[in-house]
Amino acid sequence: MALLKKDEISRVVELMMAEYPDAGCELDHGSDFQLLVSVVLSAQTTDKSVNQVTPALFAAAPDAFAMAELPVEQIEEYIHRIGMYRTKAANVSKLSIALVKNYGGKVPGDYDELVKLPGVGRKTANVVLAEAFGQQRIAVDTHVFRLANRIGLAAENDVLATEERLMKVLPENCWTAMHHALIWHGRRVCAARKPACEGCCLNGVCKRNGL
Repeated sequence: MALLKKDEISRVVELMMAEYPDAGCELDHGSDFQLLVSVVLSAQTTDKSVNQVTPALFAAAPDAFAMAELPVEQIEEYIHRIGMYRTKAANVSKLSIALVKNYGGKVPGDYDELVKLPGVGRKTANVVLAEAFGQQRIAVDTHVFRLANRIGLAAENDVLATEERLMKVLPENCWTAMHHALIWHGRRVCAARKPACEGCCLNGVCKRNGL
């Protein structure tokens, strides 16, 4: 697969930052805990769907202490409209209990501690560290994976290798911003099956690697 050269990557960053200066997390949340729960719920589900179920859930259980007290069946009722809701409800309950027991109800700002929590993988931990703790992180979801390899920022077969490649070729001070910009671009312009290449801000630099 064709890879962008260093100067082309700089151009991609410049164009994406100009196109999406306000790109950010689209999950509605009022605290670090609510962010964590929302990201866990968003696995293989759209942010829009998550935002439809979390207001009632967070009204009933706004923090880890309250969520830990909710029966799993009740959490299921609040989120039953999203995919894999039973597994996610169990994870939300377990991670809330773990937060209360081990972290005083607070979300830890450490990667190794975050991934110990039920339902929290690499992507979720990176999103939380970026959004809640201001760390520069590249969380590779389906959009970021697809676009990075389509554009020519990477040529990898898996998520971890793509993340490592992006961390190597992108300036660290824009990792989080590029993560958001790639997601927004994937949702608004560069669709999986029918990318709107005509009029795309990256038209002329994108390698369009067939993904």
